[in-house]
Amino acid sequence: MQETISFPTGTVQYLFNSKIDDLKRFAPAVQCVIITDSTMAGLYPELISAYPSIVIPAGEDHKKLKTLNIVTEQLLELQAHRSTLLVGVGGGMVTDMTGFAASVYMRGCRFGFVPTSLLAMVDAAIGGKNGLNFGLQKNLLGTIRQPEFILYDISFLETLPFMEWSNGFAEIIKYGCIFDNELFEILEQGSLEAYKNGATDIHPIIQKCVNWKNKTVLEDEQEKGIRKLLNFGHTVGHAIETLYGLPHGQAISLGMLVACRVSEQITGLKTEVYDRLSTLLQQYRLPASLSLHTDKLMDILVMDKKRNDNEIDFIVLESIGKSGVKRIPFDIIRQAIDNF
Repeated sequence: MQETISFPTGTVQYLFNSKIDDLKRFAPAVQCVIITDSTMAGLYPELISAYPSIVIPAGEDHKKLKTLNIVTEQLLELQAHRSTLLVGVGGGMVTDMTGFAASVYMRGCRFGFVPTSLLAMVDAAIGGKNGLNFGLQKNLLGTIRQPEFILYDISFLETLPFMEWSNGFAEIIKYGCIFDNELFEILEQGSLEAYKNGATDIHPIIQKCVNWKNKTVLEDEQEKGIRKLLNFGHTVGHAIETLYGLPHGQAISLGMLVACRVSEQITGLKTEVYDRLSTLLQQYRLPASLSLHTDKLMDILVMDKKRNDNEIDFIVLESIGKSGVKRIPFDIIRQAIDNF
């Protein structure tokens, strides 16, 4: 199944239900360079040997300028040029690094993605954001530029450990919270185990998430309005991720719950929503509690790029499936963290 969507910064082909071998049609070995990480290189050595490849260290700690320097040096050694196609094969860190490198190398070259984690398939690889971390700040450096294609080969999920499935479901649950009450209810009726072992088909869930994100990005690619809704749980979640070194999905899980507490004050969100979300997160092996250090988290939050003086653009819920953007004083966020 193939779908083509044109954004202001580029046209993307979404290649659903594909196989990695289909990459040959879009990326002949003589015209492309694979960028992947050490984990993927160990699991799929035959893929790496079939293409000129750059292998970067695995893990969020390496999504920074130092790694970009390594990628750039190796692109030069491979004599890559503006017509070379960079293909990021991996999770969100790899797709971010590939998209960022392609955006700046020789002022921009072609690129595509083969997301291999659930989180990358439903969120990180979609939308054209390509970010690098700087210091304690998540994605402080970034570009908005669309890949030429995103190839979905679900077989990559077979090697994904439970924790990475769980991380992906944090973003899936996010879509239910902000856009889709029906999706939220479908997830309540399912289980992580059923999706992972194939008893419940993951394809419709992935495509539903892709459709929601594309609909949002089409309306607001530069994140001036509605696209901000996709940050639900991420403002505090990114700070938690940085401070405690948690995997992205686990941190966003906690961030969404803090956002519910903020929403209770700002929109009058019913407390039962917090309880339903907490139960659902735990159902998908995501954390619903952690002893948070408010002062240290606030030190990170005040440097968030969404800050406006003593306030910050914050995503709140009115109900499951209905969300909005409000400018929230930091004192209210502090209070929500204290009461978490």
